[in-house]
Amino acid sequence: MKILVDTNIIIDALTGREPFRETAEQIFMLAANQIEDMYITASSATDIYYLIRKHLHDTDRAKNIMSKLYELFHILDVTSGDCQEALSSGVEDYEDAVVAGCANRNRMDYIVTRNIRDYEHSKVKGILPDELLILVSQSEE
Repeated sequence: MKILVDTNIIIDALTGREPFRETAEQIFMLAANQIEDMYITASSATDIYYLIRKHLHDTDRAKNIMSKLYELFHILDVTSGDCQEALSSGVEDYEDAVVAGCANRNRMDYIVTRNIRDYEHSKVKGILPDELLILVSQSEE
């Protein structure tokens, strides 16, 4: 499966945000063990860096974390077409619409997010982290 991981899942794992930390860390393990192909968007990468640097108050540590993140997750380019199509997308939030468009263009199977309502009108289905873990465990059986 090709999975696009939403920013909130990455931040949950990197900051230990409860009560979401454990499930988010399990998503990281799927990427680390190369059980599924996991992706983030280039635009998410900039948001993640900003939030991690702000959380840590340390630029060098934030850059180190980002370097490690790039070893686990593939990065999808966001195109001008993704940005333009997002304007007329059925996805209300523009940032989510860009992510959804990028996911669709790159033929992702799912967008894993805590905010599945944000992706109700996406061409790529949004699923909760727990749902992804169930799908993965079923496919391993």
